[in-house]
Formats: sequence, structure tokens, C-alpha cells
Amino acid sequence: MTMTLKIVVSLASFAVISGCASYEMPPIAQHHPASVQAAASASRPRSKTLEYARVDMPALAAVAAAQEGHQDHHNSEPGASPRKTAVGEGKVITTVPDANQVVVEHGKIKGFMDAMTMGYRVEPPSLLDGLQSGDQVRFTIDVPRKAIIKIEKKK
Repeated sequence: MTMTLKIVVSLASFAVISGCASYEMPPIAQHHPASVQAAASASRPRSKTLEYARVDMPALAAVAAAQEGHQDHHNSEPGASPRKTAVGEGKVITTVPDANQVVVEHGKIKGFMDAMTMGYRVEPPSLLDGLQSGDQVRFTIDVPRKAIIKIEKKK
């Protein structure tokens, strides 16, 4: 016998003597994620926004909309504008037209927030027309809606 054949016979003999058999994997349980019969988990749709808005959380949308109108009623004074705004200045980092958003690196907005880089929803979406990365802008935020309602390019 050749050396290779002796090795094969030896290994086969060892497997028979030691009781080794070929390994078979146990069947996958039906509830296991890899099982074909496993129910597909409900996946959340991928958000196109930079932050979650009320629209992304339908269960809260109606409640939030009702509360917003209710708070505006209590916060308004006779003869006062029902909406509070804040004005900021900064640089456009990028626009996200599909999500009606703009990312702005801005300085401190007095009475609203410190300097930061942040994505803001833009209403109406047409405000994004002509904006490019690097543009210096002055913008007005509707504070209760947390949305930019006016954008002016600075020269």
C-alpha cells in the first residue's frame, strides 16, 4: 500500500472506531430569523429627513397638531403676532431637496439657540431653489414649527 492510501485507511478506521459520523445540523426552528417560514418583521421605512418630524410618527401627528394649535391660542396676546420668529446668519453646508431641508452652519441665534451646524425643514420648499453649498445666508425661523420660512443670500 502507498503512504496516502495508508493514511486514508487509518483515518477511516479511526472514525469508525471512535463512533464519529458525519455532522448534520439540526433543523432551524420556525421562529428563528433565518427560517424561511419565519414571519418577516415589520421594518420601518428609511427616513429621508435629517431628523424625525411629526410625519414620521403618525400616531403622534394628530395629538401634536392639536396641541400646537392649542398652545398658540394660549400664548397669543391681543394684537400680537401668533407666531414667534428668530433670525440667524450662516453658511449653507448642503441642501436636501427630497426632504425639504437645508443644513446650515450658523452663529448664535439670539433668544433661540447657540452656534451650531444643524438641518432645518424649509417651508415652502421653493426657498431651496438656487441655494448652493457655501452660500452665506440670512434666514428666518418660525420657532413653534422649527422651520425656516425665509432665506436671503448675502452678497
